[in-house]
Amino acid sequence: MDTVAQRKKIHPQKFAMWLAMASMTMMFAGFTSAYMVREAQGNWVYYKLPPIFWFSTFVIIVSSLTMMLAVKAFKKRLMPRYRLLITITMILGVLFGVLQMIGFKQLYGSNIKLNGNPSESFLFIITGAHLLHIAGGIIALLIVFFRAFRTRIKVYNATGIEIVTSYWHFVDILWIYLFVFFLANQ
Repeated sequence: MDTVAQRKKIHPQKFAMWLAMASMTMMFAGFTSAYMVREAQGNWVYYKLPPIFWFSTFVIIVSSLTMMLAVKAFKKRLMPRYRLLITITMILGVLFGVLQMIGFKQLYGSNIKLNGNPSESFLFIITGAHLLHIAGGIIALLIVFFRAFRTRIKVYNATGIEIVTSYWHFVDILWIYLFVFFLANQ
């Protein structure tokens, strides 16, 4: 097979990640659809999201930007810049998770609980599922982080970092979708 044909093929691991992200998209579309169907049945409590969720949204958007810049630095073999950017991305990812937990504590303090009204249960289940996906992203970022600080890099293959970047952008976009969805349903 010639090299032009090989370049047009998608890497199997990238393809698997795209399939996984499509599956996750369907899952969250199902969650939000179920939310709307249940809301239409009545007995629904409306609540405001704490302002900290706005800040966490900003943090995850910035983390996507630093991730994108990290990939560019890696491809240009600017390893000190790549290490700095991947470190910032990981810190921002952890900060997003911490801010989310603070937001949920604030909701809980406002008497919005998992076992409360169905609207409250949906909020916690949907955003909890997103936080699990964020945790997976942070684990992937940790792996990339530790690989970035190895003393020697034998191969400058960007496939792994590109896969993690795709996933990280996905959870970012997913959060923005969920955040807008919950804001629209307050």
